[in-house]
Amino acid sequence: MTDTRSRFALPAVGLWTGALDVVPAARARELAAELESLGYGAVWIPEVAGRDPFVHLSMLLSATERLVGATGIANIWARDAVATSCATKALTEAYPERVLIGLGVSHQNLVSGLRGHQYDKPLTAMREYLDGIDAAPYTAQRPTTPVRYVLAALRPKMLELSGERTDGAHPYFVTPEHTARAREILGAEPLLCPEQAVVLETDPAKAREIGRRYTATYLAQPNYVNNIKTLGFDESDLAHGGSDAFVDALVAWGDVDTVVARVQAHLDAGADHVAVQALPAEKRGVPEDQWRELAAPLTALRTG
Repeated sequence: MTDTRSRFALPAVGLWTGALDVVPAARARELAAELESLGYGAVWIPEVAGRDPFVHLSMLLSATERLVGATGIANIWARDAVATSCATKALTEAYPERVLIGLGVSHQNLVSGLRGHQYDKPLTAMREYLDGIDAAPYTAQRPTTPVRYVLAALRPKMLELSGERTDGAHPYFVTPEHTARAREILGAEPLLCPEQAVVLETDPAKAREIGRRYTATYLAQPNYVNNIKTLGFDESDLAHGGSDAFVDALVAWGDVDTVVARVQAHLDAGADHVAVQALPAEKRGVPEDQWRELAAPLTALRTG
């Protein structure tokens, strides 16, 4: 997949956020520049039905000098393999060693329902998509550094594929226990970049209300539910957006030290990079205050 198997030099911590999609493009560029100035080395952005993530990355990277732009994730059903290969190479040529494209099979409702594609055999679909990327032509100026991909991988077979065919894995909606399991499956070399949701709120009721809005969204998706059940949770944990114990396991809430400790737990479990998602108090809010307060302690973390 990559031109070389040399390891991508990611910082230990970055930010995962959909909030840059809900502000005007000019404001998103300003925020990206501020995040870089705060010391964050990477920003991950999603894809559902908002800005095209490759266009969005181009805007954000053009406003910064060192920030790594990553997709968490680009949906393989949104564009064919040639389009993805060409877009990734174009971005990498413009921003060497600053682009990491996370690819994922997404979910039945977002593929069949939203896009009208047949959602069938996701592992096979991903393998064939990677074959298409490998075979894709490219007639523009070529990048001078390797193109970088990771896969949205939760279960063993997709994790194995991510280690065999790409730079590594980007698990989402997981715990440090999953990170340890994923590292064992991947082996030592591939990148492991889990996402971790956090809330700077010490009031349990308020924190869990914000956290449960997040967990309820993903508990509606069978792919996440099937993975969560392998971590020891049962139906009683997953009802009504998740029990308190479940929310606490998926969302690190409390003071700065509590949040930092959870991120460190992923690093200790084998993560190379943790994509920290600060959950805003309002549904479409921008957690600027949390980003600023967490910047110094998070960016000081290092892998072991």
